Amino acid sequence: MAWQQLHLQCEKDNVDLAEALLLEAGALSIALDDAGDQPLFEPLPGESPLWDEVILTGLFDANTDAGNRQLLEELSHEIGAQVQASRTWVSAVDDKDWEREWMSNYKPIECANNLWIVPNWLTPPNPDATNIIMDPGLAFGTGYHATTRLCLDWLTEQDLTDKVVIDYGCGSGILGIAALLLGARQVYAVDIDPQAVLATNQNAARNHVDDCLQAFLPEDFNNYWQQNDMKPVEIMVANILAKPLIGLAPYFATLMAPKSRIVLAGLIESQTEQVSEAYQPYFTLDPKHAFTAQEDQHWQRLSGTFTG
Repeated sequence: MAWQQLHLQCEKDNVDLAEALLLEAGALSIALDDAGDQPLFEPLPGESPLWDEVILTGLFDANTDAGNRQLLEELSHEIGAQVQASRTWVSAVDDKDWEREWMSNYKPIECANNLWIVPNWLTPPNPDATNIIMDPGLAFGTGYHATTRLCLDWLTEQDLTDKVVIDYGCGSGILGIAALLLGARQVYAVDIDPQAVLATNQNAARNHVDDCLQAFLPEDFNNYWQQNDMKPVEIMVANILAKPLIGLAPYFATLMAPKSRIVLAGLIESQTEQVSEAYQPYFTLDPKHAFTAQEDQHWQRLSGTFTG
């Protein structure tokens, strides 16, 4: 089956109307893309932020009347006028095995100190390495983003033997799973997104560490911690964003034992000073463990010791 795509570029205030008109015209799906270079950081559950200028792409079956190329050209002008589109165009898409096409974009990744991330449909290149088997389609944390890599590299530098670890903002669970494979005894994984909790549990089972990992939503984790009179932990990883990291600093301090270690990520260079100030009453952050990685932004990690 071949496909036709109708593309519209318009302001975000007109996106809802454009979507409705494309669906009414027979679009099977609609994708939204940034028309410029405006970064949007990971939203909270329920939030759907949009770029100021958006490209909408409606997908049509070329074997139906709705997907007729000439009719789509006419339709693009009609809808474009109603949504004040700055440009419109139509393109053809060859049919492919889209599942295999998506899977082909992922390859095994070698991290520091012989740690590998391997998509679950591939064979580990080095069976003797520490291999994290991941499903990259469920939640943030495939290992391809710089912030995840910064935390993974940090974990390989720690003595995790028999340690208890909190992975706050766990996403796919990759950091907690790595900690267990590197010798940790127990991991508590926390995320505000129920999908992330599900993904973490599934990936933990895939790596045969589900008996040592528990995943929670924040409120459930807090209740579990209080009800079970839990002891402070020795290691914490938090790969989220600057604003929640700043707000969580006092809470993190209540979860950690003296001289325990923490790593914070999800920061760009301009945010590190403000985050450092928020953690200064509780942690001594070691500048030798802060560095950047090139991936659209200069991503930064901060690591240090809990001083109480």
